[in-house]
Amino acid sequence: MDETPHDVSLVFPPHPAWVRTARETVRTLLAAVGHPELADTAVLLTSEAVTNAINACAAKGCITPVSLYAGWSDPTRLRVLIRDEAPGMPTVRTATHADEDGRGMQLISYGADAWGVCTHGPGRGKATWFEVGSTGLA
Repeated sequence: MDETPHDVSLVFPPHPAWVRTARETVRTLLAAVGHPELADTAVLLTSEAVTNAINACAAKGCITPVSLYAGWSDPTRLRVLIRDEAPGMPTVRTATHADEDGRGMQLISYGADAWGVCTHGPGRGKATWFEVGSTGLA
């Protein structure tokens, strides 16, 4: 049996209708490789990162596709990367109770085992990535 974890990628327009598809892509990957214990956290963080990318594109008039890549940095540690070409960098900020948004990066920073934002790669823009899982889950 092939014990190499599988990776997935998805490229989609920067439209909110695609957030659900991104979440389900990550959920399906985790079910397929036998790591459902990572699903709740990975799906929540995927939803936040994709929503942030789509909102950044909407705010900056960016119409280029958003991409999602989910793969394994080791057999029990999932890395999810969301790339968009909107200018600017996401930041962790403290939202007030009255704010309707502004909690996405804070959730990612609290919920992920590791995370970051990088600007290297093809094209303009940036990629927000996070990892969930640990080497002790095997």
